[in-house]
Amino acid sequence: MPVYRTLGSLAAVVTLAVTGASATASASSSASDAPGTPAAGAAALREVMFVGNNWDGTADVVKSSGDLARIGRINVIPDKDQRLTEIYLNPIKLAYFLGIRQGPGEGHDQFVDDMYSTPDGSAVVVSRPSFADVVSIDLTTGHINWRFPVSGYRSDHMAVSPDGTRVAVSASTSNTVHVLDIATGRQLGSFATGDKPHENVFTDGGKHLWNMAIGEVNTALDDPAWDWTKGDRRITVVDAHTFEPVKVIDMRDRLDAFGRKDLSDAVRPVVFTPDESTLYFQVSFFNGLLEYDIATDRITRVKTLPKNPATSEDRTTWVNDSRHHGLSISPDGARLCVAGTMDDYVTVVDRATLREGPLVPASKPYWATVSGDGTSCVISESGADRITAIDFATGRRTLSVAVGDHPQRVRLGHVTADWTGPAARHPAS
Repeated sequence: MPVYRTLGSLAAVVTLAVTGASATASASSSASDAPGTPAAGAAALREVMFVGNNWDGTADVVKSSGDLARIGRINVIPDKDQRLTEIYLNPIKLAYFLGIRQGPGEGHDQFVDDMYSTPDGSAVVVSRPSFADVVSIDLTTGHINWRFPVSGYRSDHMAVSPDGTRVAVSASTSNTVHVLDIATGRQLGSFATGDKPHENVFTDGGKHLWNMAIGEVNTALDDPAWDWTKGDRRITVVDAHTFEPVKVIDMRDRLDAFGRKDLSDAVRPVVFTPDESTLYFQVSFFNGLLEYDIATDRITRVKTLPKNPATSEDRTTWVNDSRHHGLSISPDGARLCVAGTMDDYVTVVDRATLREGPLVPASKPYWATVSGDGTSCVISESGADRITAIDFATGRRTLSVAVGDHPQRVRLGHVTADWTGPAARHPAS
């Protein structure tokens, strides 16, 4: 049984050992990493999907619909040697780097968590947990345009504004979300969150930004009696331009009022209905999802999904407390796609009845998104190094495509119409 060490505990040890050391890395773009300038003119674009291969340090670029065939691959850690040198010369950074490897990384370094392309398709912006940063990578050369070290020692989930100009990133060890200019990497603002900020979502056409803080998920203190050790888990909603708080939602109170005191209030992946009136979300340790009405501020329904008999009931064996981790919604809002991560399946749930469809076997599915044509749910099978399409209408698997080592986040984006990968004359090192 794996034993995970908390990064929070690690921080305490390091703080005692190194008197006066700062726990916050520079939160501005490095002066030596010049911001990229988008090419003049509007090039023809092609919609694609970016698949982040977390343990590889690569991102596969595949067709957004149809056969999902791979178009090219990007090295998202071309500066690996430089970053490792910095880490190994700094005892605090090294302690966190190794802690990430043994905790959330399951024995591996985490080189890509999330990624979004720029509106002109010239670059992809990537959060790199083990390097505690966000970088913009030129899709023509494979070189880094800019780098932003987040506060603290680990970067996580991101979100891009509807107009594609701003990107928000969770700094999970400093309880902060940074919002950056996607073209330059310049910080536009930041705001405080609960413990371990996780997913971010822009709403209201980019007016508001929601952050879900999941608390401590890397300890073995997973028995319900130890829930109090998991920290401050809450949703923080801010004005996306002023970064002032609009409201804070603690699902603990809402869960208790609904009669589910047994469920964790650590909100994991979420999706909004197309009209943004309803939020569906997953929570730690739970094989299912919940429905939350935003106007009335209450949980309205819960759906418990089947357990896999082969899945251990020892909660300490579930990766980062997430029994189910991955949720998407069809463009018409009629169906939900659920990744049953530790139960090794994916299923499509009818939103009106909350009745699940076929349980499609999948190897540690880690994320769920929607294909470019809106007909399929696309999941990352992190245990099998592939992505798989599930038809929303039938709930059946249609195809699978091999990708790199431990795919996690899958995001729609754009590249130029003739793009096939960084130019050979500028190989990523």
